[in-house]
Order: sequence, then C-alpha cells, then structure tokens
Amino acid sequence: MDKVRHVPSLQGLQALIEVAESGSFTLAAQTLCLTQSAISRKIQQLEAHFGVTLLARTSRSVRLTVEGEQVLASARSMLEQLKLLEDRLSPQKRPFRIRMHVSLAVRWLLPKLSDFYLQHPDIALSIETVATEIVEPASDSDAYILYLPRPSTDPACMALFDEALVPVCAPDLGPLTSMADLVCFALLHRSADQQAWIDWLAANDGKPLHSYRHIPFNLDELALDAAARGLGVAVTDMTLAAESIQRGVLVIPFGEPLKTGGNYSLCLQPAAASHPACAAVLQWFARQVEQGGAGRTC
Repeated sequence: MDKVRHVPSLQGLQALIEVAESGSFTLAAQTLCLTQSAISRKIQQLEAHFGVTLLARTSRSVRLTVEGEQVLASARSMLEQLKLLEDRLSPQKRPFRIRMHVSLAVRWLLPKLSDFYLQHPDIALSIETVATEIVEPASDSDAYILYLPRPSTDPACMALFDEALVPVCAPDLGPLTSMADLVCFALLHRSADQQAWIDWLAANDGKPLHSYRHIPFNLDELALDAAARGLGVAVTDMTLAAESIQRGVLVIPFGEPLKTGGNYSLCLQPAAASHPACAAVLQWFARQVEQGGAGRTC
C-alpha cells in the first residue's frame, strides 16, 4: 500500500503569501484576521513540512530564503488554480468578466452600462481594462473586446462596430475648416502609435506626418481629453467619439470618416458558456449592434 502523502496547509500557504507581500507578521495577521502567534505557528508548520527555513527573520525585517521563494511561487500558483476551479464550478457566485482597452470602456461601454443594469439588475459585470494596444485575454476573463484589422470568421466573436477614423477637437478650436488649417494645430496621439494619423492624412491629401507639430501621450484616452481641452486635434474612431460629440465636448471640424476595414469585436473565452449570465450578456451586446446600425455577428 502506498504511503499517504500529507499536503501543506492552505492556510499556511496563505500566511506565507501575506507575510511575503506585506513584509510583516503583524500586517499578515490583520489581513487574515488571525493573531500574530497564529501566523507564526502556520509558518513553522510549513517549514516543518518542507524541512527547510522559509523566512529569514531579524528584529527589523522578514525576508524569504531561496527555498521560501520557491514555495511562495508554488503557493501563489496553487491558490490561483483553486480560485479558477471555484469560478468554473460556481460561476453564479462571481461577475461576468469582460476585458478591453481603457478607451473603449470609457468612451463606448460606460455610457451604455446603465441600460444593461436596468434590464439585468441581477447580473454583475466586471469590466477590466488595459492600456496596451493589444488586449490579451486573461485566464480569469469570460470575454474580451479587441480591435481586429480584418473581420473574424471565428463563431466565438461578435463584431460590435466597424472602425471609421475622424479628427476631433474642442468646439472653440479654430479656425479649422480644411486640411490647410490643420498645420496650425498640434496633432494629439499616443506616443507609440501614429498610424491612425498617417492613414487619415494619406486619405485626405494631407502633408507628411513630420510637417505637423505633435503632442504625444502615453494613453489614447489622454489624447482625447487633451483634444477636448483645446490642446490640438486628435484622430479617433467615430463610434468612440460619438458620446462626447453628442454632449458637445468634441466636434468633427471637417473631413469624411475613413473606413479602415477593421472592427471592434467581442470574443468569448472557451469556458464562458458555462457562466449563467453568458446568454443574457451576448443578447444585450447584440442589441447594441442592432441599435448602432454597424457591425455584424461573426
């Protein structure tokens, strides 16, 4: 008969994580609602289990040993896997998580959320944003919205709206009625991405990009906010700017929208269908597509 192997205590692993992150037995005890002596006992039990010293203690500090770093990495991974398992087995206990770029959340989804909660007061959404150009799906997200340079044929994706680039600025910025006037104003954009301006200028017989003054920002959202404050002209998707244009915060000074062929799509993670709210969320997004008059289901 095989010898029974004992596993380390989950509470002990949690105690190790909290001590490592806070650098203090006292703070770890407060976080876990335990006494400091209880935290010490759990760490000692872990050390006895592995037969190594996990923490080097002095009167002023606590630091992980080399072995402690290894146990900490495994402890974090184990607890994360348990959390994911719990979410899969009991999805009704957690929100439906959607991951997207921050500008898309602020400019497109946020103005619509009151309608969602009015129709679905019993469903909670968790909106997780990223500032990077590419939205990578997270392991704990149910769906993500991303920009696709070409429409997808994946049945797990729903096209929300097609990209159409327009220049936007503050209503009192001017005179700005033609391409000839644009050279008098700064072009606002994200530091690492000038492609939208390059495409729009080329389509509207503008001058080369280097002919204009630039004010770069680390976020697209900051560039749009700067445009609303009269610092210059930004180029953005017309759908993302629609709510600000309706409120009179931004205007399109001149020019026709440039359709790039790309779109913004909602894509489901493989396990999303097991979430009780999945069907209702998809139906709501489909209605937004119908009401917007753009986009199509992939």
